[in-house]
Amino acid sequence: MSQISVVFHSGYGHTKKVAQSIAQGATAQLIEIDNDGEISEQDWETLNQSDAIIFGSPTYMGGPSWQFKKFTDATSKIWYNRGWQDKLFGGFSVSASLNGDKQVTLILLQTLASQHGGLWVSLGQLPSSSTAATRNDYNSLGGSVGVLVQVPSDADADAIPSGDLKTAEAYGKRMLDIVNRFKK
Repeated sequence: MSQISVVFHSGYGHTKKVAQSIAQGATAQLIEIDNDGEISEQDWETLNQSDAIIFGSPTYMGGPSWQFKKFTDATSKIWYNRGWQDKLFGGFSVSASLNGDKQVTLILLQTLASQHGGLWVSLGQLPSSSTAATRNDYNSLGGSVGVLVQVPSDADADAIPSGDLKTAEAYGKRMLDIVNRFKK
């Protein structure tokens, strides 16, 4: 059986809700980075044993949260020993603005995966870009590198558009399918 982990930081609950949608689609284990930028030793072992790791962070000021960045810096010993070499990786980000520089965060996550010698799994969905498209459609923000999610800064996690959550769950299913194909 494939093991997939979703490791994420969530400042206000929005990123956590998206992580849960991805995990549901991928039948993945959730690993939440705490507000001090830490995860447990057991969480590190889970990541080391995972076939795929999906990174998630809110986008603050054009990049991942400092808590997520602390986590990435803590992977340097794993990087040096090539501990995550050839794993599958993916990612997602949430911000309050439609653009909000989420793409920059995803590129940083993709770069982290590449530094670890990993293989990045793209979103694999066409954007909903017709005149009839709404925020309730799949991939309404037009991402390709990973899942992009937008929710207003003064709204709670329940205000995340259903299309963004459907996109996240479908991405989890895609990751699971690809991991299973690689394990054959």
